[in-house]
Amino acid sequence: MAVRFGYVGCGFVGQGVHIPNFLGIPEVEPVALAEIRPQLGEKVQRRWGFRKLYRSHLELAEDSEVEAVGVSAAFSEQSAIARDLLRAGKHVFMEKPMALSLAEGEEMLAAGQEGGGRLMVAYMKRYDAGAQLARQYIDEFRADDSMGTLFYARNHGFCGRQWDAGFRGRIETADEPRPEPGPPRCPDWMPEKHCGAYVWYLQQYTHNVNLLRWFLDAGDDARVTAVDLGPDGYTGVVVFEINGVRAIIESANTTHFGWDMNTQVFFENGWVKTTSPPLLLDNVAEAVEVYRGGDIQQISHPLPDPIHSWCYRREAEHFVECVQSGEPFRSTGEDTVTDIRMFEDIFRLWTESQA
Repeated sequence: MAVRFGYVGCGFVGQGVHIPNFLGIPEVEPVALAEIRPQLGEKVQRRWGFRKLYRSHLELAEDSEVEAVGVSAAFSEQSAIARDLLRAGKHVFMEKPMALSLAEGEEMLAAGQEGGGRLMVAYMKRYDAGAQLARQYIDEFRADDSMGTLFYARNHGFCGRQWDAGFRGRIETADEPRPEPGPPRCPDWMPEKHCGAYVWYLQQYTHNVNLLRWFLDAGDDARVTAVDLGPDGYTGVVVFEINGVRAIIESANTTHFGWDMNTQVFFENGWVKTTSPPLLLDNVAEAVEVYRGGDIQQISHPLPDPIHSWCYRREAEHFVECVQSGEPFRSTGEDTVTDIRMFEDIFRLWTESQA
C-alpha cells in the first residue's frame, strides 16, 4: 500500500533534494504540501502533484489522510514543526539538526510517545552505500580481530565551496518575502552571545559526530573529553571517547574549491577510510579505502553495490520502507538526542574557555 505523504517547506533543500527523492519512489502518494508563501506553494504543488495545499503545518497535521511527513525548515522552526506532527500521530522525516537543545529534543520524543508518530532524522551519511560498506569492514575487523585492536578514529571536515556540486536543478521561486524565522531556542544555560556560534557548529558537524558514533557502534556510549576551538567556536579540534575509542573531529571552513571531508578508523594493523563527495553530487557514494598492514601491506578501494547511488534517495527509501513495515529507522530521534547532548557538552567547555 502506498505511503500517503505530506511535506512541509518549499525551500532549497525541500525542492532540490527531498521532494524529488520521495516522489520518485513508486510507493509514495503525494497528498499534501504546507508552505507559508502562497504563490510559491501553488507552484510547487502544481509541479509535484500534491492534491492539497496548506498555509500552515498545523493544518496539514489535522489532515487524517496524511500518514507520513517530510520537514525541512529554518533551524529555529523545524523542531517545533516536527513536534506538532508527531503529536498528531504522523511519522516524520526531518532535516538535521533534530533540535537545538536537549530539552527541545526530549519534548519531541515525548510528543511522539503521546501521539504515536515515529521520527527519523536525515543523517544521510548512514545511508550512503560507501559508508555502509565501510561499516561492514569495521564490524568484520572487530569481530575476527584480524586487524588487531581498534584504537582511534578521526573525522576531518574542512568543508569548502563545492558542497552543492554546482547544483543546476530547477527550483521554483515567487515574488514573495521569505518569512523571517524566530530566534533559535538555544540551551537555557548558554550565554546569548554564543548562541549563533553554537547553532552554526551544531548544524554542520552533527553529521560528523553521528557518523563516528555509528561507525563505532556506540549508541549512547559517547562523551566529550576535550575541546580546543578558536574564538569563532568552529575552527579547531574536539576529542571524544566513543564506545571506549578515542576519536576526534577536525573542523574548519575553508575556501577550498571542492569538498574536504573524510573519516578514518584505525586498527593496529590497518585502517578503513571514507572520503565524502560534494553533498549534492548525486549517484556518487563515499569512496572507501581499506589498508591492511603487517605482512600483507595492501591498499584496496572496494566499491559498494550498487556503485551508483545517492545517499539522499537511499534515506528516503529507508523511511518509506520502515513506515510500511513498522521496522525501526536507522537514525531515530531517540538515538539523535545523544548527539545533542554531546554538542551541549562541547559548548559548555568552549564557553568556559571564552570567559
